[in-house]
Amino acid sequence: MRKDLTWLTARPIAHRGFHDAAAGRPENTLAAFEAAASAGYAIECDLHLSADDIAMVFHDDGLERLTGATGTLAERTAEELGRLKVLGSQEKIPTLDEMLRRIAGRVPLLIEMKPAPRHEPALAHRTLESLQRYSGPAAVMSFDRKLLASARAVDATIPLGLTAEGNWLSAARHWRAILSYELDFISYSINDLPTPMPLLARRLMRVPLICWTVRTRSQLEKAKRLTDQITFEGFEA
Repeated sequence: MRKDLTWLTARPIAHRGFHDAAAGRPENTLAAFEAAASAGYAIECDLHLSADDIAMVFHDDGLERLTGATGTLAERTAEELGRLKVLGSQEKIPTLDEMLRRIAGRVPLLIEMKPAPRHEPALAHRTLESLQRYSGPAAVMSFDRKLLASARAVDATIPLGLTAEGNWLSAARHWRAILSYELDFISYSINDLPTPMPLLARRLMRVPLICWTVRTRSQLEKAKRLTDQITFEGFEA
């Protein structure tokens, strides 16, 4: 029996939070998440694992684009990362637990685990361990098959989805992931729709289909025709 994920598709999802660097709320920061929750949007965010195995909310492997620091996030401890300012603002890199405490169940969360070579079980365990203590609506997703397998092994009750892109040539690989890990939803690139696989999964298997990342009016109109909900940035949805 499929999980009831009507909460996941009920409202637009703010990509990396409702961010606006010029307004002092860079992507994947507590300020961006607070802005999304205040506006009533669901929140999408990204996770990496620190050197001391703490789940950190951050998109890139490297630190330079967002913080000006050298090296990768995985090379530094959570304490070190928590001192770095994001895009010159007063915002720091938060841990997953810090984000969960700030949002406190007010809006749904969509959490993407980024690839963690050789550390997939640790990232999946840390992520789902935090969510097991969290009382609000939340789902986890990833491109990475090893992370999906690890997450499913840790906790089968928390909704788990496939983040994906590609044309019909990717269909077999995506189908195998959906069936192998009994995935609950798909988050697909709006630029690659309408490719058949996610649309067939939505129609035949009743798998909710959301999309990323909607930035233009034409993408929004396409998403309304083909998907159940948008992940968006750069405008008010």
